[in-house]
Formats: sequence, C-alpha cells, structure tokens
Amino acid sequence: MKKVLLFAAVMAVAFQASAQQPQDMATRLRLGEGAEAMDRVTARLTKDLKKAGLEYGSPIFVRIFKESRELELWVQQGTRFQKFRSYPICNMSGQLGPKTERGDDQAPEGFYSVDADWMWPDSNFHLAFNIRYPNDYDKSLERTGSAIMVHGGCSSSGCFAMTDEKIEEIYTLAAAALIKGQPEFKVHVFPFRMTDKNMKRHKGARWSKFWANLKEGYDLFETTGMPPVVMASADKRYVFPTATQLAETCQFATNPECGLIE
Repeated sequence: MKKVLLFAAVMAVAFQASAQQPQDMATRLRLGEGAEAMDRVTARLTKDLKKAGLEYGSPIFVRIFKESRELELWVQQGTRFQKFRSYPICNMSGQLGPKTERGDDQAPEGFYSVDADWMWPDSNFHLAFNIRYPNDYDKSLERTGSAIMVHGGCSSSGCFAMTDEKIEEIYTLAAAALIKGQPEFKVHVFPFRMTDKNMKRHKGARWSKFWANLKEGYDLFETTGMPPVVMASADKRYVFPTATQLAETCQFATNPECGLIE
C-alpha cells in the first residue's frame, strides 16, 4: 500500500505515463473481442454523445446502485460530469452491504478506480473491467477477495453483469477515455441512492454507519459534479479532502493523518 503523495503530483505523473504510449494502449484495449465491439458501437456512440453536447473520448465516471440495479455512465463536460446513460444491471449477487471476504458472493460498496491495466478485452464474459477491489480502505479492514468485474453476460458471483450488448458501450466509452489521456476512471458503488429519505429508510441497518460515510462522497459529487478526492484515513474510514487540505496535510509522506490513497 502506498503512502499518500500530493494529489496534484500523483495525477500529473499518472497522466504523463498514460500519454506516453497511447498506441500501445489502444492496441491492447482492442485485443480479443475489443476491436470488433468498439468498431460496432463507436459511430453510434459518437453521434449520441454529440446530440447530448458531449464528446467521444472525454473522461468518464461510473456510479453503481445495487438496490435499483443501475449503472450510470457520466461524461465530463467542462468542469462537471453530465450523465450520459443509465444501464440496468442484468445480474448481481449478494445483499446490500459491502464485500468482506473471499467467497461471500457479495458485490463491493465503496470508491474504486480503473486504469488501462485493469481493462479486459479478452474476458470470458465478452468484455470487462476490474474495479480493483480491495482498495486501500478495504485492505485496512482486512477484507479479502479479488477479480470483481463489470462484465458482459448475465451471470454473476460478486460481479456486475451487464449483458454483452450493454458492456460493449460501457467498455468502448471507458477505453476511448483512457486512450485519449484519462489516467483512470472512478467507479463508485453504493447500496442505494444516498438521499436523506433512503438513509432514513435504512436507519438502524447493520451497515448504517458505513453508509453514512459513503454518503459524504455521494453528496460531494451531487454538489460539485466532479468525483471527489478519496482517501482512507488512519482511523479506517473514507475521507474527502479538498485540494488545499490535501496539500496542507500531506506535505510529508510520513504524516499518519494522510492515510492512503488509490
């Protein structure tokens, strides 16, 4: 696990690395069934994005809601992200609540990120990307498991199955953003829409304290239109510092208050 560095510096290095070999990345993302799928949907997606005032290859952001079985795909427009499409999740296993151990058939909840290395154009489930569970927060709680995917088909054991048709669009938009220079895209997984009404409905549930912590990140995106900076604090919770707070707190990598960052 990595000590926290200044967020701006981390993003600058990541962006530079992602931009150094775009052709190699494009080739890898089109392996397996990737090329045929991307060629099949790119023109239609480009046209639909243009109608919405959006551009193919712009940065994306993904939100998943387990209770309503929805995957939202957002595309950046200026200083905010705009929702482009909402896709029904064909199948997922488990109940509301986070994944805690290997084999529990639970889908995770939390804040994750995907770069090009975690895209799977040659997946056994048509196309896929790995959300990189467990993140540093999960690891701090000794949660186990791996290979949690958003993939095609309609069968799932802890993953999010989207059907082959829908994963082609999702994968293509993610691949285009990465090829164009987005270092990674965020995937935020929530048990339900974190509205005050829903929080009240689930008051007293086993995971209500954890969900209140997730709601902090949910609310920040709802307010700003940008995925927040997410860190795992030393007291094993998610925190969402502003850029100024991050710079002030994390001048030194040994500062225990910095916690960990993906």
